[in-house]
Amino acid sequence: MNFLRNSLFLYPSMTQKERYHALIQYFVKHQPDADTELVYQKPYELIVAVMLSAQCTDKRVNLTTPAFFKQFPDFKSLADADVETVFKYIKSITYPNSKSRHLIAMAKMVENEFQGSLPSDVDQLQKLPGVGRKTANVLASVLFNLPTMAVDTHVFRVSARIGLSYRAKTPLQCELQLVKHFPKEIIPRAHHWLILHGRYVCTARNPHCSDCGLKDICKFYQKSNLNIK
Repeated sequence: MNFLRNSLFLYPSMTQKERYHALIQYFVKHQPDADTELVYQKPYELIVAVMLSAQCTDKRVNLTTPAFFKQFPDFKSLADADVETVFKYIKSITYPNSKSRHLIAMAKMVENEFQGSLPSDVDQLQKLPGVGRKTANVLASVLFNLPTMAVDTHVFRVSARIGLSYRAKTPLQCELQLVKHFPKEIIPRAHHWLILHGRYVCTARNPHCSDCGLKDICKFYQKSNLNIK
């Protein structure tokens, strides 16, 4: 990060454009192929995994889905399932009761209203039971490479700390700021950059600032180290 220290270490006067540019440069170099950590082979498997991942770790989801997908390999088999059977396969996941109902209802709607295929439109995706804006944005981004930004707790926290978002009080406010400043072609990757950075470096408690390659452009780090020259 010496190039940042030499050319952009002007924290009080750094513009948003400079901050985003520096962050993009860093991740393009160090994490060019960032992607979801959820294991999936087809759109059906991704929507199930993303729905299961709500307030649950990707690691736990990836341990759960192999048996689930063996039992319910597609939308039709899941649509025909009963809640008790689905629950049996996801009982180790958070909120298994509501997720069981939502998964079945989602599959029924995909089969009945979308001819067995997921739509790419975010508004259409949000019509599916159990699919909120964050999940819809993930699906549109990962499956269809659309410039949609899913804001989870990691993205929200990292964006605020670094200074990518300004006084955003809700995920939607944060999302709109990120989409405004990231180039469209970068947004699908940027989503994963911010999630992974929040998951492994900029953690909620005790962030690993000393190991962070973005500390020279990070507002949180600067405020925590006012004695930096």
